[in-house]
Amino acid sequence: MFWQGRFDGDDPLYHRIFQRVSLETNYGAISPNDFVLHGFAVDEGVRRNKGRTGAKDAPDIIRKNTANFPVVNPEFVLKDFGNISCDDGDLEKSQKELAAKVSEVLKRKGKSIVFGGGHEVTFAHYSGIKNAFPDQKIGIINIDAHFDNREPGESVGPSSGTGFWQIAQDGNIHSLHLGIQKNSNTLKLFDVAHQFGMKYMLADELFFENLPAVYQKIDDFTAEADVIYLTICMDVFNASIAPGVSAAAYNGIFSDSPFMHYFRHILKSEKIAAMDIAEVNPTFDIGERTARLAASLANEWFII
Repeated sequence: MFWQGRFDGDDPLYHRIFQRVSLETNYGAISPNDFVLHGFAVDEGVRRNKGRTGAKDAPDIIRKNTANFPVVNPEFVLKDFGNISCDDGDLEKSQKELAAKVSEVLKRKGKSIVFGGGHEVTFAHYSGIKNAFPDQKIGIINIDAHFDNREPGESVGPSSGTGFWQIAQDGNIHSLHLGIQKNSNTLKLFDVAHQFGMKYMLADELFFENLPAVYQKIDDFTAEADVIYLTICMDVFNASIAPGVSAAAYNGIFSDSPFMHYFRHILKSEKIAAMDIAEVNPTFDIGERTARLAASLANEWFII
């Protein structure tokens, strides 16, 4: 059982997150504004993308590191619907399963949060959002070192690196990518991003003195969307603070003051309906520091 922590009392003033979690199987139990969690215990897409496997074991480790945070919002409720797995290698089936469950959450006006798993979660999560809001313009904010817009190979199929290419096949894609690294994307991937109209800011642009420009980029982007979906790939962060990922970034960004400023700015948008955290890989983590960082990022949404 991962939902456990320090018990200081039953009074709401003492509550920690584990005291506000209910394990659910009935989607009819969801009320508006409930946070609803699914674990995407899948890294088949990482394997197909030739990355380091192990991210399928992350959801429960992130849960454990989330459990003991204090409850700040008196109305906070978290309903946990367990994990989706991919034991047979059928990634597409697992993605469809998550999409269907996310759609149920959003149709009931819950807030969808997913703990991955590989970044193949993006296409699955987006598909569920699109099903719930078929007539709405969905804006995707991707905090990531990579564009993940690689075309699926004929012999490989969709992977953790193809999500935004897949999304773009349905028509115009509306996405903003923060933290893109020049040494992590080929010229072809930059070219595809430009062809699809994918907006982005390089990791080198995300510094304190440039925060007004970062805020403006985010505000212009969110103004054009009806619904916002935030996805975070943990390999955007420097390997010193996030060693446990599928593709470590030795010159990645830090979860420092500038990052927290624009991250919280995103979360304050009333349009945000869904968020996921991908690519935590416990096999390579050190002292669960990557999982702890992932948990703290999720908690930022809980306390807004």
